[in-house]
Amino acid sequence: MYISSQAYLSARSQKRLIAIVGPTATGKSNLALSIAHEFGAEVVNADSRQVYRYMDIGTDKPSLMSRAQVPHHLIDIVDPDENFNLAKYKNLATKTIDVIIKRGKLPLLVGGSGLYVWSVLEGWNIPEVAPNYPLRHALESRAANEGIQSLYKELQGIDPLAASRINPANVRRLVRALEIYEMTGHIPSQLQRKTAPDLFTYIIGLNMERGDLYRRIDERIDIMMQKGLIDETKKLFERGYNSRLSSMSGIGYKQIGEFLEGHIDLPSAVAKIKRDTRRLARHQCAWFRLGDDRIHWIVEGNAEDEAKTMIRNFVL
Repeated sequence: MYISSQAYLSARSQKRLIAIVGPTATGKSNLALSIAHEFGAEVVNADSRQVYRYMDIGTDKPSLMSRAQVPHHLIDIVDPDENFNLAKYKNLATKTIDVIIKRGKLPLLVGGSGLYVWSVLEGWNIPEVAPNYPLRHALESRAANEGIQSLYKELQGIDPLAASRINPANVRRLVRALEIYEMTGHIPSQLQRKTAPDLFTYIIGLNMERGDLYRRIDERIDIMMQKGLIDETKKLFERGYNSRLSSMSGIGYKQIGEFLEGHIDLPSAVAKIKRDTRRLARHQCAWFRLGDDRIHWIVEGNAEDEAKTMIRNFVL
């Protein structure tokens, strides 16, 4: 049953937002499409890799047909070599959600990037600090020569709270945190204060038993390979997007890049993609915890029916 946007807006405040979160491969995008069709909603991407153009298979973007049927925002908005950060994303997402609401539509914030999701839902005030490329290069060289742990330990000494929010293996985020400190003289966690958005928000979380999730992840990687992840990565290299770019460090492109450059064989590359995607899922589960009472979890059963019942109760 389709419920018009006017129907739900007449019941309560217009400023309502649905978020669909959880680890990769749990079906967030498909659920969002079904909800969007029924409730006249529009999708706001909260996947940090889907913002990049030309990177479709490895980021598992919604198909062009899906995007033609339902408006999707903040997908394909920057080239792989353009600077894009959390502050830019949060500002764009906030403005996009506001525009959708003003048009009388229901915004769906959909994705598994914890930083992106919570920056919007909690209203993080993120410092606009311009990149310092010489400093970044120096920090990246340190990580390469001394090990990533040297950066993590430094950040722990400067800002334990910021360090606790970062995966110790994420060089890019460690470099960014240290860059903010060096450029401003303030620890990142102090600058990232929160101003709750003027929205009624309902968060739906998707998850599943760990073994089932890992099987879904492996199946997804196999499908990506069949769809042409190798050719997509080759074309990115041909466009001049090299493996040193932040965008190309994403899971899938990094490992296939290593294969194309002759560092590993293809079976090893695929195995590494599956392993690293499972690690990503565990990291996402740390951002979206089953014990978080803000999130209404669907772990088993019919996700579509349960989610739609939840939303009807929320918007009507």
